[in-house]
Order: sequence, then C-alpha cells, then structure tokens
Amino acid sequence: MMADNKLYYGDNLAILHEDIPDESVDLIYLDPPFNSNRNYNIIFKDESGQSSDAQIVAFEDTWHWGPSAESAYGYLTNTVQHGGRVVDNVSTLLDSLVSGLGKNQMTAYLVEMSVRLIELHRVLKPTGSLYLHCDPSASHYLKILMDAILGPENFRNEIVWKRTSAHSGSKRWGPVHDTILFYTKTNRFVWNTVLLDYSEEYIQRFYRYSDEKGRFRVGDLTGAGTRSGESGQPWRGVNPAAVGRHWATPNKALAALFGQAAAGWTVQRKLDALDEAGLIYWPARGRVPGFKRYYDDTAGVPIIDVVTDINPLSAQSAERLGYPTQKPEALLERIIQASSNAGETVLDPFCGCGTALVAAQKLGRQWIGIDIAYLAIPVIRTRLRDTFEDDVDFEIINRPTEVAGARQLVTTPKGRADFQWWAIDLIGATPVGGVKKMGEDRGIDGKITFTEANGRLQTVLVSVKSGHVSPSMVRDLRGTVEREQAAIGVFLALEEPTAGMHQEAVQAGRYRSELWNRDYPHIQIITIRELLDEGKQPDLPAFRLPTYQQAPRAKPTAEMDRLV
Repeated sequence: MMADNKLYYGDNLAILHEDIPDESVDLIYLDPPFNSNRNYNIIFKDESGQSSDAQIVAFEDTWHWGPSAESAYGYLTNTVQHGGRVVDNVSTLLDSLVSGLGKNQMTAYLVEMSVRLIELHRVLKPTGSLYLHCDPSASHYLKILMDAILGPENFRNEIVWKRTSAHSGSKRWGPVHDTILFYTKTNRFVWNTVLLDYSEEYIQRFYRYSDEKGRFRVGDLTGAGTRSGESGQPWRGVNPAAVGRHWATPNKALAALFGQAAAGWTVQRKLDALDEAGLIYWPARGRVPGFKRYYDDTAGVPIIDVVTDINPLSAQSAERLGYPTQKPEALLERIIQASSNAGETVLDPFCGCGTALVAAQKLGRQWIGIDIAYLAIPVIRTRLRDTFEDDVDFEIINRPTEVAGARQLVTTPKGRADFQWWAIDLIGATPVGGVKKMGEDRGIDGKITFTEANGRLQTVLVSVKSGHVSPSMVRDLRGTVEREQAAIGVFLALEEPTAGMHQEAVQAGRYRSELWNRDYPHIQIITIRELLDEGKQPDLPAFRLPTYQQAPRAKPTAEMDRLV
C-alpha cells in the first residue's frame, strides 16, 4: 500500500506536470529562491557538536537567461501553445516585461516561476489557497504575475513577516521583512479563524478589573442616540437618554446564558437577568453601568497581516537544522491552520528542509514535498523520523534504487553533486565539503563519526567516485586517512574496482577497535551495485553519532491546532 504522504526528488515542473492530478491539492505553500543572486550553504556540526567549516551549497539563488529560460519563454509566448486564459494572460505579461527589461536575471527568474505557477494553479482545488513566500527583490513582479494567473479578484493578503531583528541598511531603511502573497483559486475557499494568545500587556491594559470570578473589562450596555421605545426608558434609576444614549443589551451573551428564549424578553427583563447573574458593573453614582466581559484564556485576537510575534530561528534554536532560509514551524502552522482542514493535502514544491511538511504532519494534514537538490531528501527524512518517530508514513519517489538509475542520475545537470549526496546517504554518512566542479575529483565527500573507548571520537572518511576508478585513487584515500588521523576510509564507486584497487586496500592494513576488541579493514571498497543489490554496508564499529542535526520531538497535535 502506497503512503498518502509523498516526498519527490527532482524538478518540480516535471513532477507537477506528470505526477500531480488536476485540482487535487488543498493548500500550496512555496518558498522559492528569491533571485537574491547568492548561494546558500547548509552547515553541519562537526564531531564536537560545533558548527563545521565544511559547508555544502544547498542551492544557488542565481538566475541566468539560458536554454531553460528561453525554452519556457518560447512555450509561454508561442501562439501555437495558447488556448487558456491563464497562459494567455501570462504570455502577454511576460512579453511586455521582457520587452521592457530585456533578457536578464530577473526576467529569467520570472519566466521560470511562471511555468511553475501555472502548474500550481492547475493542481489547486477550487476551494484551495496558495501562499507565495518572497522578499522585496522580486515580490512586486511576482504580485502582478500572480494576478495574471489567479486573478486580481482572488488576491487576499500581502502578509509581512518580520524575519530578522533590526539592523542598519546602507543609506536605506533596514530590510527586516519577508512578504507572503496569499491568493485563493476562487471566492469559495477554506478559512479557519486562528486566534493568537493575548499578550500580558494587553491583559493588564484592558482587563483592569477583577472579582471573585476573575479578571474582566467593562463593555457598553448602551448605544449611541436616544430612543422613544422601551430601550430608551430608565432602569434602576439610570436614564440613558440623559447622556444621549439608549440600552443595548449583549444578545449573544444572553443567549449563551439563558437560551434563545431570552431574545423575546423585554429590555428591562434582560437587564435584570444580567444583574442577577453578577454581570453588571456599577460605577460611581451618576454614571451608566456596563457589562462585565471576563477574560477567557481560550480566546484570543484573530491573526493579522503583519506578523511580529514569530521570531526567526536563532543559532541556538533546537528547531534549527543549519539549512539555508529555514523558516520557523510556527509560521507554517499558522498558515496551514488558517487555510486547510485536517485530512486535506498540503503541497510544498520547494520544500528544502521540510518545515511545511513537518507542520502539516503535526496538524493532521496529508502532504507532498518536492525538491531538486538530493541533499534535501535525507535531511527531510531524518527530520521527520526525529520529530515523529514511527508515527509518520511517507514514500520517497524518484530516488535511484538500482544501478541503471544511479547512472542516469550522473547525467543530469547537477548529477555529479546529487550522485555524491545520494551515495553517501546510502551508508548514512554526513556530507562534507563544497560541490565539486566537473573534472575535479579529489577530497573527501562524507564522514561518519563513532565512539571509541573512554568516549573518544573517531572518524570514517568517505570518498565517492561516479566515473573511472584506479588504484591511485585508493592510495590517495589512504594518504588522506593517515594525514587526517582518521580510523577508516570508505571508497564508494559506481564502476567496478580493479584487482589493483583491492590489493591497495588490503595493503592498507586494519584498524583495531579497543572498545569492540576486533579489527576492521583500514580501507574499504564498496560498489553501488553491492549497496543496492546485496545490501552491503561498511564494516564499522557501532555507537555512531547522528548523521544530521536532530529535530526536537513533536508536541501533541491538540496543543498546536487551536481553531474556532
């Protein structure tokens, strides 16, 4: 039986087009690259738990007008392809933008986003919502693009999230916020009122009074203007007309206290009932009484479009995984609570380290995540397992499971890096170092750390080769292991090793574990075929440290989902 939750590795454009049916998704959240013209690194911890100098480029937020943008632009602006309102609108808009701005980084970004947003519009249900997280570098262009695709009448909010603390800008106001554009597909969309806790300052300011029932504030029992009917008559010596007002009783509160029959009572009887219930506040003589509204710790203030109560993740946050541009779970929980119901499907086509997926799982939603960097897949998988233990079921799709798929992976545009990350994930190693350039074939690609006697930490160095292999590569690994004073070296190869390579590995000798009182091969050669077809793994001591930074265990869902 296939899992309802799915995690896809690959280009979201192809996956959306081929694998996600029309009108099958209830809520879409996307946090795409912002066209910030920079690279983003994922930081791993070293053996001591400190931040490591070894960082991986998780993604490049640098866009160029090349074959991909040219192809997408041609598809969108070629009249042969037209036939729908959405494509026609986007075609006209992009044609104007490219004509006015030229073929550059910004227009390349907008073209690439356009074809994906069109697919997202297709898979969104008529009752669904879409939240696009961006920043000022492209938010104004994305807004008009979203208007063309979803319609300006379906724009609901521009949400401002204060993503960082105040800092100075260079001859400008300090940039501290992100923008989230909230659209719906139609005017028949899901909306749940989400309440935020009142601040202590708010409680102290507005609930200034107290009695044996608790804290309360005083609400009006009168409305503006005089009346000639019963609502304008004096009650218990108080004439509201004397101050230009009339009695206006809180009918919702009366119905909650006394049932629907209270709606037929006279104004005088309603006031008497409230007073007998101890809900009338009598001020000093000469002033009109008020209605006691008691503080309810289950109530709160509805969410607003300026979010300042959700802080960015600090370096010390237990939630922080070291992944670039990681957003707080609380922000995604708020969005998912407001715009979806339990059991519905949430899609994140740029899922990164999986924050939207974790938030959806916490709140009882189904989810679909897509990311083009293979590095995201083990990070998300580990995060879900750490957070929910065995209480989450999901399927990873497009991950190579046979040698032919591994060879195909190498041929993709970012295949060498993705093959490297995929291979070291097969043995549970932590990736290290930057992404290699084509033709560069040196250095260590992964590490495994284990505990020895007296708590000493030892390191296993992993080298991954996707092309031709030779005995000299095994000698290089042995030299690196000895230079770094590592315990063991593991050589992962797509191609079959030669007899000379095996001989070099044997000549490297063995590592003696004091804790386990046994020997392990100092240099170990394992092929991708052996990993996939035979389930072979490196021969290593146990007590291995976690591969990725561990996410905190999830709190019970009931504490998270406060819908009214």
